[in-house]
Amino acid sequence: SGADIVKVGIGPGSVCTTRVKTGVGYPQLSAVIECADAAHGLGGQIISDGGCTMPGDVAKAFGGGADFVMLGGMLAGHEESGGTIVEENGEKFMLFYGMSSESAMTRHVGGVAKYRAAEGKTVKLPLRGPVDNTARDILGGLRSACTYVGASRLKELTKRTTFI
Repeated sequence: SGADIVKVGIGPGSVCTTRVKTGVGYPQLSAVIECADAAHGLGGQIISDGGCTMPGDVAKAFGGGADFVMLGGMLAGHEESGGTIVEENGEKFMLFYGMSSESAMTRHVGGVAKYRAAEGKTVKLPLRGPVDNTARDILGGLRSACTYVGASRLKELTKRTTFI
C-alpha cells in the first residue's frame, strides 16, 4: 500500500489564498527538495504544484527533485486552456480560478460549504494567444539551465543542482 506519486504544494499557486486564509503552507522549493528526498528514497515520485511564474521556477522545481511540474498559472489564458472568455470595455479576458475558490466549488460541488471559507480566487487574464510561445520559452529556459549546471538531460538536473 502507499502512494507512487505525491503532489507537493499547499498555497503557492497564483490563484490560491490558502496561506493567507489559514496561515498554513511551506516554501515551495524547500517542500520539493525535502519531499523528493523522502519519495525517491522509497521509490516514489513527486509533482511540484504551484509557485512557477517564470521558466527559471520550473528549472528550480526540477533541480530540487520534482519528477513533474504543474504549470496552471503559466498556461492559463491561452487559446488552448479552454477557460471562460469575458469582454470588458472592448478587451477580452479569460477567467482563471483556484480549485478551492468559490467559483470552482460552485461549479463542481454546488458551492462553498457553510462551515468553511474559499481558499482561492478568480482572476481575469488578458488573452495570451496560442500556447506555443510560452511552451517554447519554458523549454528554452530548461535547456539553458541544464547547460549552466552541466546536465546533459532533464533527469540529470537534480544531480547537478546545488541550492545555497
